[in-house]
Amino acid sequence: MSKLGNIGARLYRGEVGYDFIGKRKIWYGLSILITIVAIVGLGVRGLNMGIEFSGGAVFTTPKTSVSASEAQHKAEAATGGRQAMAQKLGDGALRIQISGLDTKQAVPVQEELAKDLNVPVKDVNTQLVGPSWGEQIANKAWLGLGIFMVLVVIYLAIAFEWRMAVAALVALIHDLTITVGIYALVGFEVTPGTVIGLLTILGYSLYDTVVVFDSLKEASKDITKQTRFTYSEIANRSINGTLVRSINTTVVALLPVAGLLFVGGGVLGAGMLNDISLALFVGLAAGAYSSIFIATPLVADLKDREPEMKALAKRVKAKRAAAEAKGASQEEDVVPAPADAEDGDDGTVVGPRRQPASRNRGRGRPSGKRR
Repeated sequence: MSKLGNIGARLYRGEVGYDFIGKRKIWYGLSILITIVAIVGLGVRGLNMGIEFSGGAVFTTPKTSVSASEAQHKAEAATGGRQAMAQKLGDGALRIQISGLDTKQAVPVQEELAKDLNVPVKDVNTQLVGPSWGEQIANKAWLGLGIFMVLVVIYLAIAFEWRMAVAALVALIHDLTITVGIYALVGFEVTPGTVIGLLTILGYSLYDTVVVFDSLKEASKDITKQTRFTYSEIANRSINGTLVRSINTTVVALLPVAGLLFVGGGVLGAGMLNDISLALFVGLAAGAYSSIFIATPLVADLKDREPEMKALAKRVKAKRAAAEAKGASQEEDVVPAPADAEDGDDGTVVGPRRQPASRNRGRGRPSGKRR
């Protein structure tokens, strides 16, 4: 068995483990800090909405030696200062996106770009997107996200309990906030591919959380009938038991996404692949983190407030205190060896040397036959 597999087996059996629940305040503080940074980035920089949502025009040029930054400046100059975004594609072509352009404005801009980039006008492909269509896409995206959240809460409340549903919902909002904040800080364009990526990571985050919840549900069955563990301790054992599985699943999922993001987007200039791959990469990592450090500790916090769990914790504490007191009293009952005790061959005290009982019989009696 491999070293990681051996560790996983020992974690599953409870032979080793890390106190995730006991240190939950640290994870809560770290998550709050990351969330605040994401919200600040979102408020300061905002999201770079694609033309699919804001409306505008996309110009795709043939292969050219002009850099993306230079093409962006030329596009902004051609439109009179409108915000533009240029991206170098893998074959050396350029994709220039300009928001707020209509059909009449797009034609002179196309001609100006062709002139500035020294390419034929007919080779510059133009795509127009109206703002009304983008608004419909945005509304449908929000509607789909809302329906997804409601179905998640209903399912978890039926399959498990409402506390787990609340914890899973908080974890999903946590993952969404971090991912959207990273998008704002990095400045990547928000496209329909981004929305698809967000919905995908929510499903993955939910899957990882449900795996831990299922283990916790099985381990906490008839929990009040025993006095060995509290609910928080059983929750911690459940996290440790599924820890290696969560790590393996996350790493296997992140590897191809990392290739898509850093190789496909960074090296090959894969365009829209950047949008969906960044959402997947950040969301997968955040989902694995939240299922371990947010969702399950939050469930333990909510469950520990129940009267039954409070009573169980008192019984467990009393039993452990009694066991410690009993062990201490047994140590105090050990009688010291007498002064005339002798040491055995192995160094242990064996007690004073005595004569065999057969030799002491009759000592002090007169010899002779009994009459």
